[in-house]
Amino acid sequence: MNIPVFKLIKRILLQVRAYWPHLISLFFLNLIAAPIALLKPFALKILIDSGFGSQPVPNFIAFFFRSNYEFSFSVVVAISASMVIFVALIENIYGLVVWILETFTGEKMVLNFRTQLFNHIQRLSLIYHDQKGTSDSLYRIQYDSMSIRSFLINQTSPLLSSFITLLSMIAVMFFFNWHFALIAVCVIPPLLLLIKLSTTKIKKDWKKVKEDESGAMSVVHEVLNSLRVVKAFGREDFEEQRFTNRADEAIKGQLKVAWSLSVFNLMVGIIFSIATALFLYLGADYVRTGQMTLGELTLVIAYLAQVFGPLQSISKNLNDIQSSIASIDRVICMLDHEKEVPENPQAIHLAKTKGAFTFKDISFSYKKDTSILKNISFHIEAGERVGIMGSTGAGKSTLVSLLNRFYDPSDGVIYIDGTDVKKYKLVDYRNQFAIVLQEPVLFSTTIGENIRYGKPDASEKEIIDASKSANAYDFIIKCKEGFDTLVGERGMQLSGGERQRISLARAFIKDAPVLILDEPTSSVDIKTEALIMDAMGRLMEGRTTFMITHRLDTLDYCNVILHIENGKLSDIIRNEDPERMKTIKQKLINAVAS
Repeated sequence: MNIPVFKLIKRILLQVRAYWPHLISLFFLNLIAAPIALLKPFALKILIDSGFGSQPVPNFIAFFFRSNYEFSFSVVVAISASMVIFVALIENIYGLVVWILETFTGEKMVLNFRTQLFNHIQRLSLIYHDQKGTSDSLYRIQYDSMSIRSFLINQTSPLLSSFITLLSMIAVMFFFNWHFALIAVCVIPPLLLLIKLSTTKIKKDWKKVKEDESGAMSVVHEVLNSLRVVKAFGREDFEEQRFTNRADEAIKGQLKVAWSLSVFNLMVGIIFSIATALFLYLGADYVRTGQMTLGELTLVIAYLAQVFGPLQSISKNLNDIQSSIASIDRVICMLDHEKEVPENPQAIHLAKTKGAFTFKDISFSYKKDTSILKNISFHIEAGERVGIMGSTGAGKSTLVSLLNRFYDPSDGVIYIDGTDVKKYKLVDYRNQFAIVLQEPVLFSTTIGENIRYGKPDASEKEIIDASKSANAYDFIIKCKEGFDTLVGERGMQLSGGERQRISLARAFIKDAPVLILDEPTSSVDIKTEALIMDAMGRLMEGRTTFMITHRLDTLDYCNVILHIENGKLSDIIRNEDPERMKTIKQKLINAVAS
């Protein structure tokens, strides 16, 4: 997706409207660069014309001396030297003020942009993340978002100030000699043509570079998340080569951009050298014929450099802007990506549900031509314990994801306590659920903070009580730092069973009316499984529970079984006859296993 440039610039300006005063201040500060630049060559002109030559000192200098003051050579030299120091002092103070304002404004804009992007990415559906991958989102947050600073502060602002400086210098040159000014003006049309030809191609090349760099980053992300598998299969060299191949594509793209810029700069250099040669030829003739002084020629040549400097800056910035435009385009496209689980503008508050669910003619597909679930209908009473069974790929996890509104069904309606779930605020609805996954998810902080994740305002007593309910308290207090023990990235400092019990403690402390368990005992030993099952029995009391499982012992906790096969509800069995229920459970397990 490519957003038209002018539309993209409009979006950028709206994005940073809170920083308009800062950007306007920077613009006016950049305008001061033009008069400062105009002052710099005057010291040399005064020295040549009034020191070495016989020209009187300019009136703005004579104003500070008494009438009829005789300016000796040493005085003129001192004036010229003082003027150099004065201009340098002003230039450095000006540069310091601009640097501080640029740094503050740039960092705040990038932080705001990243925060908005991070907030939006969190709320995109799981389908988006499954398709795009985590590394692409990370690249856009970390690197592409920085382009807003480059575009507005490092490129656009200097571009505008260079344009103002250019006009000022040309106006001054017309005042001194219109022939020279005309030569400077004649440089502009071919330069604009070169810029137009180069920017279109460079923008396309930069976009490809960003995609290739994101691809290289995806390899790093995948390997670091799967390091145990990589090491176990001895695939370090293979992964290194895979990363190198992806990175090489980005390098090729960078070289392609560099080649285009080199050709552009070569053509610009040729144009400037031709113009400079004409200046020198005409200037030497004018000084020889007495049409201008040597000091005036020196001043005009200095201004020529001041004209060509902004022209070079304009041409360079217009090309550099293409890199920023490519990055901003990627970020804005992500911000424009609609949430697959939109919230109803008239959504109502949901305090606490009873936990009764009805699925009515539910179908779902990730892609239009592939159905995952087909016409599923069932009703679950509040407080019932539902076991969900089926072979791998039958649609069990998708069914639970619809229950959480991680996705919305393609067709059909889900009701909670008789009300369409879409009528409730999304955050309120999801707050009705506590989840314990097959692979427990912990954050790289303390044990206490991981438990508190289920209830941010929980007291120390609530954390301890939850850990005891989850049979986690005993192993926690044996840790050196107790509840302040750091669990490491993804909780890898703890065993699988310990991580699972902390997940259960997090579910206990949330005290949600609906519980979802996804194979919570599939990867632990028998002793740990007994502790987890004991804790799960307490956790399910008084809650509507949905449990994905393939095991008979966990099905013993359920009084309803949903059998899902090939995306369809094959059967629903209720615990009206315990012996019949046990027989059916065993048959289902055997069928799924086969």
